[in-house]
Amino acid sequence: MLLNVKQHTIKEAISISGVGLHTGESVTMTFKPAEENFGYRFQRIDLPDSPIIKADIDNVVDLSRGTTIGINGTRVGTVEHTLAALAGLQIDNVLVELDAAETPIMDGSAKQFIDALTKVGVEEQSADREYFVVKENIHYGEDERKVEMIAMPLDSYRLTVMVDYNSPVLGTQHASISHINEFKDEIASCRTFCFLHELEELVSNNLIKGGDLNNAIVVVDKVVDEKELKYLRELFNRPNVSVRKEGILDNVELRYQNEPARHKLLDVVGDLALIGVPLKAQIMAVRPGHAANIAFAKKIKDLIKKERSKNHVPKINITKAPIFGIKEIEKLLPHRPPFLLVDKVMELSDKHVIGIKNVTMNEPFFEGHFPGNPIMPGVLQIEALAQLGGVFVLSSLPDPENYWTYFMKIDNVRFKDKVIPGDTMVLKCELMTPIRRGICLMKCVAYVGDKIVVEGELMAQIVKKEKEESKE
Repeated sequence: MLLNVKQHTIKEAISISGVGLHTGESVTMTFKPAEENFGYRFQRIDLPDSPIIKADIDNVVDLSRGTTIGINGTRVGTVEHTLAALAGLQIDNVLVELDAAETPIMDGSAKQFIDALTKVGVEEQSADREYFVVKENIHYGEDERKVEMIAMPLDSYRLTVMVDYNSPVLGTQHASISHINEFKDEIASCRTFCFLHELEELVSNNLIKGGDLNNAIVVVDKVVDEKELKYLRELFNRPNVSVRKEGILDNVELRYQNEPARHKLLDVVGDLALIGVPLKAQIMAVRPGHAANIAFAKKIKDLIKKERSKNHVPKINITKAPIFGIKEIEKLLPHRPPFLLVDKVMELSDKHVIGIKNVTMNEPFFEGHFPGNPIMPGVLQIEALAQLGGVFVLSSLPDPENYWTYFMKIDNVRFKDKVIPGDTMVLKCELMTPIRRGICLMKCVAYVGDKIVVEGELMAQIVKKEKEESKE
């Protein structure tokens, strides 16, 4: 078993140009090195402010024709082959710049991306690579489409795919790799495929503007007469188009007898890269597709979120003397009972603070908030976090008694569980950016036991009292 495997990025930037399969737009895509823990991100440099989209399962917005990610109306389409190349080479951190809305289709595989990335080479970084180790079977299935996907424990990354489209041409096909190291040589060059009836429908509806007979294997699953072959020649501006005896349009030579199954494995690797961390697991997939891949990936990502939330619960020694007790807190904050909502400060550094709020039945708000079913109001949970953030900010000043802290903004707040009498809230605030010009932005989370009850991003302003009082 490999321990402490380091993260990797590429040594230098490299560009590759082509057309988008669905948009038909010319596009130049540039891979750029990125810092540790950056992951994969796509940047639309053709748009104002050059918005960036994180390659994350939570940002998938469309699966109708490949995998499309987006945020705030900005999209990047057909990301699966690009992500498969990055994951297949075990590159962790890369910024992908594009000057259009879709990655280039190239020959329908990941080969050109692999070649470009291999040309510039990879560079080891200082941070350790974080894996998600599958500890028990994770299953996803769709009875109607006969889809089965399962992740099983394994101290490596192994994949097996089986496809069966009830087609006498394709039959039942299998593809597998015993380790992700095999992806480059065994899977990357395998091209996408479609059935002739699908191709004709897509072309007639102008849905693959960048598609031609050079970037897909076309499976002929019906009888094709000379009239239709003539139509295909005109459609793709080809002097000769015919059907091979094995039922493949003669636009390409198969690189492997089971190339379609291998390409499905390629798609699985690319779609599962949207989980955000490499896996240690054996993946088996029967009749996978983008929708199933993404649903399966979401199931795995949900487990990762739950595991991380448990791992990130602050470990507090309640027998240890607090850094600040209630008297010290009152010297820093202007709040007083019953509106002082932090009882102790247990940890304090230049980047974070951890405190405690003991919730008792004697809290005055329980008298009027859900009588008979006492629940701590969510706004007061946020207030408790804000007060802890105030302790953090003011404790860093040599003369905290001369300053106020005021709320400026609250973002991305999520209430995940209720807080009731008898609970002990462990509050944690961490700086998201350095404090500049009196502005403090913090990620704040409150826990009860091993569960997150509320989280959000809070922004506050530090104001000197003299300035404030002079306005009055």
